[in-house]
Amino acid sequence: MAAKNRVLVTGGAGFLGSHLCDRLIEAGNDVICVDNLFTGSKDNIRHLLGNPYFEFIRHDVTEPLYVEVDQIYNLACPASPPHYQYNPIKTAKTSVYGAMNMLGLAKRTGARILQASTSEVYGDPEIHPQPESYRGCVNPIGIRSCYDEGKRMAETLFFDYHRRHGVDIKVMRIFNTYGPRMNPGDGRVVSNFIVQALKGEDITVYGDGSQTRSFCYVDDLIEGMIRLMNSRDGFTGPVNIGNPGEFTMLQLAKLVLELVGSDSRIVFKELPSDDPMQRCPMIELAKKELDWEPTIPLREGLEKTIAYFREIV
Repeated sequence: MAAKNRVLVTGGAGFLGSHLCDRLIEAGNDVICVDNLFTGSKDNIRHLLGNPYFEFIRHDVTEPLYVEVDQIYNLACPASPPHYQYNPIKTAKTSVYGAMNMLGLAKRTGARILQASTSEVYGDPEIHPQPESYRGCVNPIGIRSCYDEGKRMAETLFFDYHRRHGVDIKVMRIFNTYGPRMNPGDGRVVSNFIVQALKGEDITVYGDGSQTRSFCYVDDLIEGMIRLMNSRDGFTGPVNIGNPGEFTMLQLAKLVLELVGSDSRIVFKELPSDDPMQRCPMIELAKKELDWEPTIPLREGLEKTIAYFREIV
């Protein structure tokens, strides 16, 4: 990466955004972090606030933003079900208007822009594992559709701006990611299990625990994101970034209990509406185009994440 790129990170005070800001600053870039702090937190970026090459702007991406930049990482959107379902209309607006505003900025400045899309665009998949060519099985009127369809529409806008206006785009589909700076109350399975285990509360498993997910440690994910942004001209994606190692919810719960050393009980509750039974990426495209694959196994990543949560819970 060329030194002193001017880089905009929307959602930069969030879990992924703050780790991305760290990496970009370390690499010698000038970083503008934009966040409305709905789910992001200044605590995630407090250590960067005194850095002369880091700037924080409190701003909502549903409104236009006028800055001069070379690269844009569009990460702004609540990403956990409790947060994106709290105000579903706002979630849809953030995905759609946010994409339009950032694409407009990229068009004006000539910046390359990366969209942080999601494995949720595949819905409850009928193909397993999921290749980028799979078009998904999404309920357009369900309680998750504000996020799922919002992200799908954002991808549509990215490719239409690329075809119509020549905007230089990169689209990544992020699979389950975990690590330090996750919000302990965000309702995601890894943070839920760890917090419950640390507090000695019952571990809540939805359904019978046989549904599977793949878990990518945040450092691996950010590496893939940066490699995609700086990949060859003309390669737009979409590209899956995630860990193809697959675990059931029950396996994850038992591993968290073991690593925490907790005697919490595992209890089972009804499966939420439209909760996918399987989610696992095919990453052959990332290997070929980005020379990327995850390196941190689940046990090692969980140990680092648990150490973080021990300090804040």
